[in-house]
Formats: sequence, C-alpha cells, structure tokens
Amino acid sequence: MRYRLFPALLLNLFCFLFLTGFIGLPVHPVTIEPTPQELYEKKRVIYRIAPEQRGGEAFKLVYLVPASIEIFWRFKTDFEGAFFESNRFIKAHRLIHTVGNVSITENSYTNVPNDTFRWRTTSDHRHYRMDFTLVNADECGHHFHYGSIQLEPFRQYTKVTHTAYFDFFGASLWVNMPFAGGMSSFLNYLARWEKETILQLIDHYSKHAANG
Repeated sequence: MRYRLFPALLLNLFCFLFLTGFIGLPVHPVTIEPTPQELYEKKRVIYRIAPEQRGGEAFKLVYLVPASIEIFWRFKTDFEGAFFESNRFIKAHRLIHTVGNVSITENSYTNVPNDTFRWRTTSDHRHYRMDFTLVNADECGHHFHYGSIQLEPFRQYTKVTHTAYFDFFGASLWVNMPFAGGMSSFLNYLARWEKETILQLIDHYSKHAANG
C-alpha cells in the first residue's frame, strides 16, 4: 500500500517540518532486529531502513500476532478472505487469479479511491515467506514498490517481519511525518488490525489448519 500526498499538503508539511526543526527518523540497516524482550513488551517495532540503490524509501516493521505460525500463514495467504475491507484503508479487494504459488490481487484504497493497485505475491509455505510487487506501479504514481513478509514462531506468538521498498512523490515526507497520516501511524494501525482480525478468525483458520 502507498500514499500519494497532494502538493498543497506537501507544502504545508514542509513548512511544518522546517519551522519545527524536525530532522526525521533515523535510518537503520535492514539487518537490525529488536531484542526478544523489546519485541515481547512492545509487540511491534518500526524501523526506517536504508533504501535500495534507486533511491526512494524503505521500512521494516516487526510485530507479534497471537496465533500459531500455521494458522497465521493460512490467514495471510487467504487472498479471497472477506476480512480485507474491515481495514479502514482498504476500499475494495479482489483476487484475480492464483497460479501455483503466485497470486495476483487488486486493491483500491480509501485515500486514493480512483486508483487500482495490482499486486503480485509469491508465497513460499516451506519458509513462511511472501514476496510482493506492485506490478502496475506507473499507473499508481510509483516508480517501484516491493517487499517481503516473513513469519517465524516466537513463544506463543508468530513474529512477522514486513519489509518494503518504495518510491513515489511525497514518500520522504510520508515516512517522516510525525503525526496521524504518516508511516508510523499507518504501520501501527496495520499491525493492530491484523492482531484484532486474527483473534476474530482464529477458530476458522484453526479448522482449516487441522484439515490440512
């Protein structure tokens, strides 16, 4: 998912950041990890990480969900799930097709309702990893947008590591925006929404896991 910020808003944000002397979030290497105790206490940690060679921005979100890895994997790879639109940022979602372990989905978002984002996701069940790419980036005002989601067992939880690399007009301001509407606010909501949603659906996906 991405944000396209309007020029007037960008100007206002620039003035705010300039007048307040806001420097921006520090950039960390992609290899950085929260300590087990930090992750257990906070449940989610957000890093701004070094972008790729083409520029743009990148983040790493690490969080815990209260479900086993097998159950949460079934939730994450249920591209036909009816739960997507309970996310306040998702206006519409549909699965176009799945061939093997590659799925093509389309989303429209509440902040950019006139654009349709087409995502290609490759799912690796053996390693509990998903790699995603925005295939119609140009149509959506992006230069590129791709990343990965890695699941790992963590005590009674599943640890999720979501890494993304992207570039669009206003990306740097979105990443550094220190209030509602910025990257940190959005990613905190995403992690919280997934936690709440899997709790609501855990019995459903438990049955699917039990049936293989």
